[in-house]
Amino acid sequence: MTALSVSTSAAASLRADALVIGVAKGSKGIVPAPGGEAVAEAFEGKLAEVLATLGATGAEGEAVKVPAPAGLKAPLVLAVGLGDAVEGGYELETLRRAAGVAARTLAGSKKVALALPAESAEEVEAVALGALLGTYAFGTYKQNGNGGKEPVGELLVLSTRKGSKDAKAAVERALAVGEEMNRARDLVNTAPNDLNPKSFAAIAQAAGKEHGLKVEVLDEKALLKGGFGGLLGVGNGSANPPRLVKVAYTHPKAKATLAFVGKGITYDSGGISLKPAGHNETMKCDMAGAAAVFAAVVAAKRLGLQVNVTAWLALAENMPSGTATRPGDVLRMYGGKTVEVLNTDAEGRLVLADAIVRAGEENPDVIVDVATLTGAMILALGNRTFGVMANNDELRASLHAAAGEVGEPSWPMPLPAELRKGMTESTIADLANMGDRMGGGLVAGLFLKEFVAEGIDWAHLDIAGPAFHEAAPFGYTPKGGTATAVRTLVRFAEQKAAGGKG
Repeated sequence: MTALSVSTSAAASLRADALVIGVAKGSKGIVPAPGGEAVAEAFEGKLAEVLATLGATGAEGEAVKVPAPAGLKAPLVLAVGLGDAVEGGYELETLRRAAGVAARTLAGSKKVALALPAESAEEVEAVALGALLGTYAFGTYKQNGNGGKEPVGELLVLSTRKGSKDAKAAVERALAVGEEMNRARDLVNTAPNDLNPKSFAAIAQAAGKEHGLKVEVLDEKALLKGGFGGLLGVGNGSANPPRLVKVAYTHPKAKATLAFVGKGITYDSGGISLKPAGHNETMKCDMAGAAAVFAAVVAAKRLGLQVNVTAWLALAENMPSGTATRPGDVLRMYGGKTVEVLNTDAEGRLVLADAIVRAGEENPDVIVDVATLTGAMILALGNRTFGVMANNDELRASLHAAAGEVGEPSWPMPLPAELRKGMTESTIADLANMGDRMGGGLVAGLFLKEFVAEGIDWAHLDIAGPAFHEAAPFGYTPKGGTATAVRTLVRFAEQKAAGGKG
């Protein structure tokens, strides 16, 4: 595990495998960013010339290695681009991404010092978190691990704030959030023959024991006795039966009670409505919502937030077989509503519906569900932005703002009343699990809204696009699981703990 700390040591005298500085596009060429002045001085005014000779421009995401000159104890300098030079400080997300690029580029190093802009506590946290996330690698199934290169062993964030309470808190928060995000990434990346509802539940139980969280698991017998028709209906076709897992954190001075509900389809074949080739190879990631809410609750506990927050993991495997739910079947959901299943590949809303009703029985102030729910949301918002829907405009705005504060792209989406009609026209059940084809992501949100108890504020995050990154890594984002929504949920919990509205 990568060690992370703040240091006030002078960059020039620090012994490390590499020194990282930020560079930017100035009006007259490349300029060093705050924090890297001493390193730049060691080049005797020639740093910009050297970098330009090597093709550097200062563009965001760029990383150029330069042998360190005399006067520096570290043998290597890595210059990472921050984009256009700015006055008054760089955006925190720019710093997170730059630190992530540095950590990825320097994999295999034992000790790396980050001389990036890190004067405020917020900047310290951004650099620390970005670097920690950038060290992530998933080598579980490879004989040589991460291609022969281990993650950076020790990260030092250089700042004048060492010893201050806010700097210490910034690093602790970065560690808690970053390590739990990497836990969520591991879960998403684990092969579905190893991660099924039962094994996921066991992981939650182990984490509960480690961190002092209360964990309850409903197995298939308890689900049948309780009438959880959505979870059972989706899980009926698999040899791995479903689970509903409750992970609860409580604080004696809690200012609010929150419920985070996560879709946990550990593999989604589509069921009888089988997905075509080319659409099922990455469907191990269909439990990313459950991983996110699980990680967020553990992070809340580690941070000691003054809030009660419970994660509900709706876990099932959606497979075709002789016992699988068929298109045309009717399921009686937890709470009594009946649903005609028109498409077994619209299964996520079925397991979420059961969990939302169950979560609502505990009368939380807010329910937020997180799910890789619809391809329609990817068509609408692309691969890096998740949609935010809610039955309360203020709540939707709060979550959108929280996502923006932590660097997670999101966009508020409506719940048009006219799209509800298509789901309520079933001639044999209360609802159908499909509605109008156009606006499919909004239809899914409307379906979930039907299961929210009156008087409870609810929001839905459709993370289908950014939950699993299939392109080349960028910033602190690796290929594979990303842990999207963890930071948004943690920030939202922090705001509620502080007495915030929404």
